[in-house]
Amino acid sequence: MDAKIAAAVAAYARGASMNVTGTCRELGVTPKTFYKYVGRFEARGVGGLYPDSRRPLTSPNQLPVQLEDVLIRIRKQEAEAGWDYGADAVLMRLEERPELWPTDRSLPSRATVNRVFEVRGQLAKVPQRRPRRRWRRFQRDRVNELWQYDGFNYRLADEATATVLHLTDDCSRTDLALDAVASENGQDVWDTFCHGVARYGLPVAVLNDNGGAFSGLRRGWTSLFEQRLADLGVQAIAASVGHPQTCGKNERAHQRVQKWLDRRPPARDIAELQGLLDTYREAFNNRRNRVLDGLTPHQRFDLGPIAAPEGITEPITHITRHAVSTTGSIGLCGVLIGLGRRHAGKSATVLRNGDLVTAFIDDELVRQLTIDHTRHYQPQGR
Repeated sequence: MDAKIAAAVAAYARGASMNVTGTCRELGVTPKTFYKYVGRFEARGVGGLYPDSRRPLTSPNQLPVQLEDVLIRIRKQEAEAGWDYGADAVLMRLEERPELWPTDRSLPSRATVNRVFEVRGQLAKVPQRRPRRRWRRFQRDRVNELWQYDGFNYRLADEATATVLHLTDDCSRTDLALDAVASENGQDVWDTFCHGVARYGLPVAVLNDNGGAFSGLRRGWTSLFEQRLADLGVQAIAASVGHPQTCGKNERAHQRVQKWLDRRPPARDIAELQGLLDTYREAFNNRRNRVLDGLTPHQRFDLGPIAAPEGITEPITHITRHAVSTTGSIGLCGVLIGLGRRHAGKSATVLRNGDLVTAFIDDELVRQLTIDHTRHYQPQGR
């Protein structure tokens, strides 16, 4: 309210002699408005000069405090257990436990649940993000059409570091395998893949990052894992370097596992960690997921259709150049290949199909061999 109007209202309410019509004309208000504020000032004092709240006197659609408490309690329980605790997760838990909600009331909407969380101070304020101009969701239509594969580190109770190898299905989000190992190495990477195959069958393709145990495609060589996939007719796909979004579903799956593990005491050894991972995998695969339209990952996997590799793929040919060392050898795929000291300091052109290697120096064929992975050094004559 204008200060002059407030002063005139207060003066008139205290009995001051005043030409109300003339005063209202000078102040730019109607007599009706003037007398309305006089009455409010006499009833409530200065507080009557403030505008009243526009909130309705009754809100029949507002959730009672007791039901808001139910939503907050479920959110807290999910958070303490290490699961997702957003509005969608809370609503799915309510659908699974109808005894927590009155039968005469329908379940609240997602917007209502989020509004309750905001009023109760449960939502963290984040800066407004720039809207996406284009959204592309990469998801295969069939289960086993694409598996995503990667690993992450876990710190044991004694501060030692273990590795968790994580294999997921792109279509159904099923956690196919979760194995605790000492390090990310070729043999354990293959063993974990075999565990997934034993449970769910062979995939058409496997997408992984560029860790040496997974892939050598972008380094000019074929890893043992890629070679074995080719032998089974499974396509190996390497993610772009420095672009983790390519394996986004696997990265998101890592976050869920890590959040769940963080809510539990650190495992004392790899065996205990494996027990935790087995418990998590069983629980997650049978837990309803909003992205899957309320189905569990196992239900979506069983729904199909199931894809399968069509046949054996040909090994990829890699052409690379290597400087010959002073001892007359080159390094390739974790082994040393002897070419002879007379070629020391020269540049060798190497063609590789799987384990079959052919080396040229100045258009001269100097070596052809099949790599023996049981030996670190491949001497001439073998």
